[in-house]
Amino acid sequence: MKVILLEELQGKGGEGDVVEVSRGFANNYLLPNRIAILATKGNLKQLEQRRKNIAKREEVRIANAEEQKAKLEAAELTIKAKVGDEGILFGSVTAQMIADALAEAGIEVDRRRVEIRQAIKTIGEHNIEVSLYRDIKAAIKVNVVDEAGNAVAPAAEEAAAEAEEAAEAAEAAEEVAEEAAEAVEEAAEAVEEAAEAEEAAE
Repeated sequence: MKVILLEELQGKGGEGDVVEVSRGFANNYLLPNRIAILATKGNLKQLEQRRKNIAKREEVRIANAEEQKAKLEAAELTIKAKVGDEGILFGSVTAQMIADALAEAGIEVDRRRVEIRQAIKTIGEHNIEVSLYRDIKAAIKVNVVDEAGNAVAPAAEEAAAEAEEAAEAAEAAEEVAEEAAEAVEEAAEAVEEAAEAEEAAE
């Protein structure tokens, strides 16, 4: 059924938009909560008379959303979490945790607008989006650290150090192998020269 939105309905539209929704959704949620009204001839006629006012309000909402987007994308967000030895979290970072961290940074965001596409279960940097208004979204980076404030798990640090040592050892072994190959080549050349000298002496 068709309804006229009185405010933004995430993923559908904003004030004044005429959208198609299921009858149950309209009757059980949109209409009782005054989020929308039925798209009757009378309501559509009134909508046309209100278009200018709606457009002005829309401009303000879009400007506010763009301003908030700039603030969000400039924010440095760090969330502390309980972490196991391998850098895996006990649980995961939730939309509410991100909304709370943003509130601490002075930016109020409804947790339902925080879009986590993949569960955040490891420490490190993660990208998420916050849906602000209509198709305006802020891309923000969330830095997840352990309770001590480390961005890398101790086990991961050890593994990285071991990998670096192994790489250095491999490099040293390669140099030794190259030197040995050169020595063999020199020895072969010496044998060849000796054979040539012996042949000349005969």
